[in-house]
Amino acid sequence: MPQPPKQPPKPYAPAPGEVASEARRLGFDLARPQAEALSRYLTLLLKWSRAMSLVGRSDWPGVFRDLVADSLHLAEFLAGLGLPGQPLSLDLGAGAGLPGIPLRVVWGAGDYVLVELREKRAIFLRQAVAEVLLPGVRVVHGRAEAVGPELARLGLRPRADLVLSRAFMPWPKLLPFVRDLLAPGGRLVVLSNDPPPAAAALAAAGGFALEAARQYPSGQRTRYFWSLIPAMA
Repeated sequence: MPQPPKQPPKPYAPAPGEVASEARRLGFDLARPQAEALSRYLTLLLKWSRAMSLVGRSDWPGVFRDLVADSLHLAEFLAGLGLPGQPLSLDLGAGAGLPGIPLRVVWGAGDYVLVELREKRAIFLRQAVAEVLLPGVRVVHGRAEAVGPELARLGLRPRADLVLSRAFMPWPKLLPFVRDLLAPGGRLVVLSNDPPPAAAALAAAGGFALEAARQYPSGQRTRYFWSLIPAMA
């Protein structure tokens, strides 16, 4: 008698205490509400990823170590940049909400806009923002170069104090692309697997200068943040 097809296992929902323990192993102390919010996000992410391939891994500890932890390191990096008290931030190519959604759990300054071209991923982002209970976060479905009218519709300023990019486009193309998105005194923060380019290369590609950089361990690899500012700022 033929056997019924096996159903894939349901994604495991990590308890807030498990999330907090995983964070402590990486050197971060989460408050209870933060652990609860990240638990909800990880559960939703893995559930949706079964249909949409949002992330390559299917185990929440692996996703936490490989992807979510970047956001915790990023929050520390941003805190040292001297941003305005209530910055407007644009997260380009927000995809599965990494780094943006975990970042907003631990760094809630100002308004944060997740910009995503792909409709299904924008739908996921809206669902995640609602379930994780993230104030001050909006989702814009559309092209990054056309984000200005959407910011106006949302009642936000036309240019950002902070633009974040994680694999949105290669940095030589990214630098000239973001100049018109930045407010005076704004900066671009790039999440990268490589150290920042030389000063001459940054200047030649888009007229930017390196403000600050940080490297941090991620499993067996080293990852980097670059904070770049327009050279004339």
